[in-house]
Amino acid sequence: MTVFERIKETAKLRGTNLKNLAKQVGLSENAIYSWKNKTPRTDNVQAVADVLGVSVDYLLGNTDEMHSNKKDDMPVDLEEVLAKLGPTLRFEGKELTDEQKIKLYEMAKLMLGE
Repeated sequence: MTVFERIKETAKLRGTNLKNLAKQVGLSENAIYSWKNKTPRTDNVQAVADVLGVSVDYLLGNTDEMHSNKKDDMPVDLEEVLAKLGPTLRFEGKELTDEQKIKLYEMAKLMLGE
């Protein structure tokens, strides 16, 4: 998977598209699309990673761990998640795993800008 494909997939998971992501990062609307054919600058990849809440290594394909390398972006503990979301979250009748609950919580925080 290319850097462009990772960014596009992650943006979709975060509920946004590449044009909106580019605006959030401070790039022109089609800047990220240009990365299909050319290598992006490292500072731009870092800015995209920061907005998406993932590590640069994840976007580059060096790891499958999405978590940012920033200390303040590290996953929260499960007790905090359960206090905010409740202990029994279900999707299509199946209870979510602890890891899924944490990811859901992190996505909610991202969407709400917290």
